[in-house]
Amino acid sequence: MTFSRVLKYATPALLGALLAASPAWADAVADSLAAPGAKGDTAWMLTASALVLLMTVPGLALFYGGLVRSKNMLSVFTQVFVIAALVSVIWVVYGYSLTFTEGSGPLQPFFGGFSKLFLAGVSTSTGAATFTNGVYIPEFVYICFQMTFAMITPGLIVGSFAERIKFSSMIVFIVLWVTFIYFPMAHMVWYWGGPDAATAPAGQIFTWGALDFAGGTVVHINAGIAGLVGALVLGKRVGYGKEHLPPHSLTMTAIGGSLLWVGWFGFNAGSNLEATSAAALAMINTFVATAAAAVSWLFVEWSVKGKPSLLGTISGAVAGLVAVTPACGFSGPMGAVVLGLLVSPICFFFVSTVKNALGYDDSLDVFGVHCVGGIFGALATGILVNPALGGAGIADYVTSPGKLLIAEWSIGQVWIQAKGVLLTLAWSGIGSFILYKLVDLVMGLRVTNDQEREGLDIAEHGERAYNY
Repeated sequence: MTFSRVLKYATPALLGALLAASPAWADAVADSLAAPGAKGDTAWMLTASALVLLMTVPGLALFYGGLVRSKNMLSVFTQVFVIAALVSVIWVVYGYSLTFTEGSGPLQPFFGGFSKLFLAGVSTSTGAATFTNGVYIPEFVYICFQMTFAMITPGLIVGSFAERIKFSSMIVFIVLWVTFIYFPMAHMVWYWGGPDAATAPAGQIFTWGALDFAGGTVVHINAGIAGLVGALVLGKRVGYGKEHLPPHSLTMTAIGGSLLWVGWFGFNAGSNLEATSAAALAMINTFVATAAAAVSWLFVEWSVKGKPSLLGTISGAVAGLVAVTPACGFSGPMGAVVLGLLVSPICFFFVSTVKNALGYDDSLDVFGVHCVGGIFGALATGILVNPALGGAGIADYVTSPGKLLIAEWSIGQVWIQAKGVLLTLAWSGIGSFILYKLVDLVMGLRVTNDQEREGLDIAEHGERAYNY
């Protein structure tokens, strides 16, 4: 008898013996079988969490590192890497609790509570609900997935004040920012006590009915406006507007940008929390919106400047990724293509014409790409969700055969989206300004002019990327 036949006939008997000998183990097996797809969902979310980490390190670090001058490459890479590590610790100590637990009193719509400080009550047997009734993934997996969002969001801000901020001041600002800006914003948009949407405690923006599948407000508008405020508070780099300050390695930026596109599938499709057709929708939308935006930016820049550039193409891809983030689970694929085609000209206008006209030094165009692209994507989600336009619709969508309801329904949803955008801009913009000023008052934000000319790699970290 072959080994496969032995295994075939022996396995049922062996399994029966084990079940009889261990009732607790039998209960565990029964529980796992009672939740169809739970293992598949868990496997997908483990993968998605790793993909979002890939976006941050090395993706974002390489993307930003290539865009600055060589004397500041290590400083930017260090900032992104350290933010990822620092926020991970903060997240498990109090960030997860402040974001995804019920708060108290009138502040509940804006702040979570303290019931899960230090992950109290979380174990391998606790679960986090997915969007399918009765299906759960391990809570530890959900914590890890949301932790990667908390890591990358403050990392995005670094691009606005790159090449001129003190490392120590940056660390203090980030700790304050995630505590008072990011955690409340994530609570406002994504917290829902469930299962009754009408009566369960929820975040303020969620209560309004705003749609943000994967973080257009929480991540991109939030970080983008904080970055602009930081650029204004710190002031321009030495030589800005008088000297040429070119990227030192577009090859490095291209590698980082490519990793961002790959990792973004975890960011967007992972936000479905399940390996279902909805995740597939988010995935194809992330594919085509990014591709359309890259092509759109390429041709816009080609027509304006006379030559197509690698940097422009990658910038367009990132703009498309940003814009589709809130819409990826709601739009249809053709809507995502239109979204990508339209966002690039808008962002291109802001990073060239508007930035030059107003004269602010947003070093790596965090505001022009992430905030502007995030605003456009958030507002467009209110239109593209319409089933008449190929969108997925939402639970209370009212339609009638052959009737296009953009004016009747989608405009109302766009206003709801706009309220979420405005609250995000106000919360992060005003809050970030206060935090920047506080840190500047206590310890100063900028390095000296001599240190800036020398480069932050040597001045702040005592090392250089290239030794000749």
